[in-house]
Amino acid sequence: MGTRIRHASLTSTAVALLTLAATLTSTSSAQAATTRVRSGSGSDVSRTSWQGPAFTMNGDGKIIPGSMSAAIDAVRGGTGSLDVVVLAGSAPTSGSATPECDAAMALPGVNSCTTWTLTAAADGNNSQVNTDIRNAEFVYFAGGDQCRYTAWKGSALEASVESVVAKGGGAGGGSAGHHINSPVVYDACKGSVTSPEALANPYDSYITFTTGMFDWANYGGVINDSHFTTRDRMGRTMAFVARAIKDGRTSGGKAWGVGVEEGSSLFLDKNGAATLYGKEAYVVLGDHQPEQASSGKPLTFSNYKIWRLGPGQTYDFKNRPTCGYYLRSVTSGVTDPNLYTGSPQSDCTPPGGTNTLTETETNDTRATADDATALAYPASLTGSMKSTTDRDYFRVSFSAGERVGIQCAIPDGAYDADLYLLDSGGSTVDRSVNDGVGADENLTFTRTAAGSGTYYIELDAYQSSGSSPYTCTLTKS
Repeated sequence: MGTRIRHASLTSTAVALLTLAATLTSTSSAQAATTRVRSGSGSDVSRTSWQGPAFTMNGDGKIIPGSMSAAIDAVRGGTGSLDVVVLAGSAPTSGSATPECDAAMALPGVNSCTTWTLTAAADGNNSQVNTDIRNAEFVYFAGGDQCRYTAWKGSALEASVESVVAKGGGAGGGSAGHHINSPVVYDACKGSVTSPEALANPYDSYITFTTGMFDWANYGGVINDSHFTTRDRMGRTMAFVARAIKDGRTSGGKAWGVGVEEGSSLFLDKNGAATLYGKEAYVVLGDHQPEQASSGKPLTFSNYKIWRLGPGQTYDFKNRPTCGYYLRSVTSGVTDPNLYTGSPQSDCTPPGGTNTLTETETNDTRATADDATALAYPASLTGSMKSTTDRDYFRVSFSAGERVGIQCAIPDGAYDADLYLLDSGGSTVDRSVNDGVGADENLTFTRTAAGSGTYYIELDAYQSSGSSPYTCTLTKS
């Protein structure tokens, strides 16, 4: 059995303010002391409409710049700026008092970022907290203890966060903040459970859930889990999925576990498409009643359907796929081997045709560009930087009003490649030129002109070369 970690009960604490920009907010005796730290502009953005919603689901507490930038761009439609609120259940024990806002303020399109540290259930009804949330366009739940967050169920805070999403803003979080953003929350209010413990008894007293808090569009029937591969949490997610089905916490006799690895993030757009930024994430589907799931007995559940997402890959939560998965089972608490890898049962060619194109040399100029205009979206472009002077061009077409995301996963330790988007005449529309061998590149673009237009995606070798393939994923919304 693994080590048990019991959660301390929620107590009222005062948190020391560690930055010069901090403002201490005193609350009534019915509430704990709270801290408010605002960075950036002191005035909120005033704007009549937003283009979200958009969400980020992170495998640990840190903001992932790529997915957060994609969410910010989606909410603001690529223009103007927005305000972010970070909600935390406790202050960091070391380093900056506002690490999430530090990361957010470094991204384009952020007007301000306000961190609220709240330590009691009653803080969910703090008037200043709720004013700041409702005036924001993105709410991020920090890592920590999701049991503190579920204590805000039914509070004004819950309604305020929902109002941000309803106006076309966004929400997200990492670790505990990832957990709270699924409709079925493993709340860990009685303690943290390991995979062996959960498989040995899916009704272990440490497995408790909260439902009826946040239920975002296209994300129904989901239970989030974090630190997924590093802490070997596939087994416990299997148990959570079985419990959700057995207990009727999801509809239709199905439940989906979404496990995100540390340093990774799923960006979920308004159409339900989730794109992975970082290393890996998993979607675990249970689509029938467990063969055995009862108190004190080991779990038996056959044929979980598991999708592994690599960098730039997508999962459509609105139109959930029926192919591309591998199968794994649990028998009397013992899982099949190789839980985190497997050969897909079938190919997933979308109804519109192929969605993958591999470069063919020579495609070093716009005139010799590989034609990607007929690909179905989300589309995937692959190639490599075969020399230090290599350039790869792909021809694409975008229509009026289309918002296109381009995320290029560059192989670790291989080469530094830069990404450019060119118009039909060869002028640079946008670019991504992150420094470092293996640094991923990503950009977003919205065509505002009428009709359709031809564009070119260009990958340039900036430093080093090699045969290891890059993968550029294109999405449209």
